[in-house]
Amino acid sequence: MLVPLVVACALFMENMDSTVIATSLPAIAADLHQDPITLKLAMTSYLISLAVFIPASGWAADKFGARPVFRGAIVVFVLGSILCGLSSSLATFVASRVVQGLGGAMMVPVGRLVLLRSVPREELVTALAYLTVPALIGPILGPPLGGFITTYFDWRWIFWINVPIGVLGVTLATLFIADIREADVWPLDVTGFLLSGAGLSSLSFGLTVIGRGIVPAPVTAALIAGGLVLVGGYCVHARCAAHPIIDLALLRIPTFRASVAGGFVFRLGIGALPFLLPLMLQIGFGLNPFQSGTLTFAAAAGAMLMKTTARPILRWLGFRTVLVWNAALSSLFMVAYGFFSPTTPEVLLWVALLAGGFFRSLMFTSINAIAYADIDAPQMSRATSFASVAQQLSLSTGVAAGAGFIELSQWWHADATLTVRDFSFAFYAVALVSASASLVFARLPADAGDLMRGVRKRDASAAAAPTGGLGDQPAALVGEAGAPRKPVAST
Repeated sequence: MLVPLVVACALFMENMDSTVIATSLPAIAADLHQDPITLKLAMTSYLISLAVFIPASGWAADKFGARPVFRGAIVVFVLGSILCGLSSSLATFVASRVVQGLGGAMMVPVGRLVLLRSVPREELVTALAYLTVPALIGPILGPPLGGFITTYFDWRWIFWINVPIGVLGVTLATLFIADIREADVWPLDVTGFLLSGAGLSSLSFGLTVIGRGIVPAPVTAALIAGGLVLVGGYCVHARCAAHPIIDLALLRIPTFRASVAGGFVFRLGIGALPFLLPLMLQIGFGLNPFQSGTLTFAAAAGAMLMKTTARPILRWLGFRTVLVWNAALSSLFMVAYGFFSPTTPEVLLWVALLAGGFFRSLMFTSINAIAYADIDAPQMSRATSFASVAQQLSLSTGVAAGAGFIELSQWWHADATLTVRDFSFAFYAVALVSASASLVFARLPADAGDLMRGVRKRDASAAAAPTGGLGDQPAALVGEAGAPRKPVAST
């Protein structure tokens, strides 16, 4: 079980980093002399970088070997962390986050690919369980740890602590991970990679900077228009490419289409939460980063509580029922956060965040699992790649949307000062967005995913696609056991 522990080390570092920074954003903004809302760029740039480079991760591991790519990815991630800690301006900080995203895009998916190819199939379930632990512990420890470091030391240390973890990961990978590679590797869809990467990053960045005066308005318009043109160009290219890097044909499968489309809408609203909540608690309520972190980690604790209940809930109610009603229920908790005020008892805040985290995690598990209900083995790797990209894009768009609703409230009230009122409006707006996902999931057939929850006898020809409480992890964690060895586009 040494290989799962090595991969878990990288997964822990990536998950810890993504949750630590959210708590520290107000302090980073003050030190860089920026509006806290502008620091949304630090979160979206990382997520965009993941979305751009994840599709090429599996191909790189097959072509150059899993061990050197995995080690190189850790090194790049740590280098990006060091650069973040040394940043003295918004531009250098955002650029450093992009470097981190490049490392993360290769590090975690390739690590999972190493696991799939190194662990005997009879030990795979146990090995995957090792990976869920850091994925859960990271978000729990991240907010209070980030708040403690930011409050009592300096925010730059939240990035520098990745250095010893990264050194340990590279050392363990060198000692215990075999240099596995494929002899027959399909050609990389270079044209598709360039079109999709340039289009998605240009469109996402344009939407992120709109209205903030960071770049001139004509440049923002050009970024959005150019991104739309490039994404459209990729859609045309994907129809005729032999091995498209993102296979749009998968959207013809109703369950996969519902997972991607409904999941995108749901995460678009929920993705704003890690951005909005720490800012509201610190700027609106006057809490310090440590106090904020000790509250926000409750959501991750609620997600951990859900892990043992997801399977029986899905078996009892079915995927469609859970997806439709839980999207609405999770959104109601988002509305409740909008009613928070500086006088709200902390115990009530904690309970609401705990319960909201529970239901959101159930939602993420259901969305991830239903994606693979009708995916056969040859399609599994392409499906995980597509779903992972959609997930990262929805989260980055969610951060931009949350910031946009705050700015809309400020404009409406003609007040540039951030107040609790602005955060409340943003929570109501993103909750409405997430709730609309119920309309997408309502179109699923009543028996969608029944084979996965064991209601009917599995057809012998059906693809293996295990489910269970894996939460909102990159989609490769759901259905990995059924993934083919060749070709693997991503994990």
